[in-house]
Parts: sequence; C-alpha cells; structure tokens
Amino acid sequence: MNLISIPALADNYIWLLHNDDGQCLVVDPGEAAPVLQALADRRLTPVAILLTHHHQDHVGGVAELLQHFPVPVYGPEETRTKGATQIVNEGDSLTLLNLTFSIMALPGHTLGHIGFYSAPCLFCGDTVFSAGCGRLFEGTPKQMYESFQKVNQLPSDTLICAAHEYTLSNLNFAAALLPQDSVIAGYQREISELRLKNQPSLPSTLHLERQINLFLRCHDVDLQNKLNAHSVPDEEWRVFAALREKKDHF
Repeated sequence: MNLISIPALADNYIWLLHNDDGQCLVVDPGEAAPVLQALADRRLTPVAILLTHHHQDHVGGVAELLQHFPVPVYGPEETRTKGATQIVNEGDSLTLLNLTFSIMALPGHTLGHIGFYSAPCLFCGDTVFSAGCGRLFEGTPKQMYESFQKVNQLPSDTLICAAHEYTLSNLNFAAALLPQDSVIAGYQREISELRLKNQPSLPSTLHLERQINLFLRCHDVDLQNKLNAHSVPDEEWRVFAALREKKDHF
C-alpha cells in the first residue's frame, strides 16, 4: 500500500491510501479540489471515504467528491449529516482494499471522534498530533487522556497519520516546557529544517511520539514538576489536563 498526504486549507492533511491497482481510500477530505487533482495526477479511483469527526475542515469536500465518485462514506454518528452513509463505532471492523480496519473511539476533540487503524496506519484525525494533542472542543481532559492511552497500546511502529501540520509549534511548546530534553531539542531542529523546505512532518511513529509528545509522558516527574501537577497513577489524567491548559495559553 502507498500512503500520500495531501496539503489542504491552511494546515490540514487529507490522506490517500492506495494499492498498485489504482484504487484508494480518502481520509478526512476537508476540500475536494486538491483530492481531485491528486487522483487525476496518480490515476487513482476512490473506493471509500473515511471520516474521523464532523468538523468542516475534515468533511467539507465530501459532497463534491461524491458527485465524481459515488462511494460509501464511513464515519461516526456525528458525521451522518456531513455525508456519512455507513455509521461505524468502537469495535467495528471494515475490510477495504483487502485491509482490515479497526474502529477506535477516540473522544476528546469531539465527543464522537473515531480513529481507523490498519497496521501500521492509524488515521487519528485531530486526536494525536505529532508532539501534541487536539483541542478539547467537546470532550473532557479525562476523555482525551484515555484516548491517548488507547493509542499508546498500539505497536511502536504504528504510523500516526494526523490531520494537521502542527508539529513545529507543538515542539516549540515542548522545548519551552522541558528545555533540557535533548531528544525534543534535536527533533525541533530537524523539523525546523524540514518545514523550511515545505516538507511534511507526517506521518510520525508511535515510537517517536513516546519520546517527544508530552501528552504521552504524563508519568514524567520532570514534566509534573514543571506543571506543578502531581498525581497518583490512576489520576494521571489530571497532569494531562494541566498540560492541555498550559498549551491552550502558550
């Protein structure tokens, strides 16, 4: 399978996953034009559209794409009015392009947010970003923390196919909070150079995210000290909440 990220809108990525027979899946098409261009350039035909949540920058291109390619649209209940024709939930599985996708409930950014996982790819929408975390528009810090824990149970080689190019700004926040962390500082320099060339920083890997993503490091004592947020292990979400609040005001 071949994975392609298509830049769209201000900083979105629309993902295409295609086989060698010219068939593909389109994930979170916030607008149609760049998708149609990519399909034409590569001579690809969609067999399905996958939606992670209902926000317009993830669903805005669905209607126009369906005019060209009347394919099934898979998404959570909250996307029913945004073009979804097949509603999927936690525990469901789909077989598309001879791949089996597991549906993961990942509430936090929105209440009905889901992820599509077929090893090694996780299409996680606005839940996990490289070095960061989606804003909590509808869910609670505890919900988002639990969504992160669910993602963290996946294999270390999982490809984090997030939907926004936020990596550098997330690393700037992480480096400001933990300036002594050499891994974060080194990756910050690497991504700065990458973005100067207008190259994408995604997909990332879960192995890397466990090192650079502070939202996966709420057990880290140095981080807890910086946040002045300490907790017993079963209330680690409180550290997550303090971190998200600090990021909101960065």
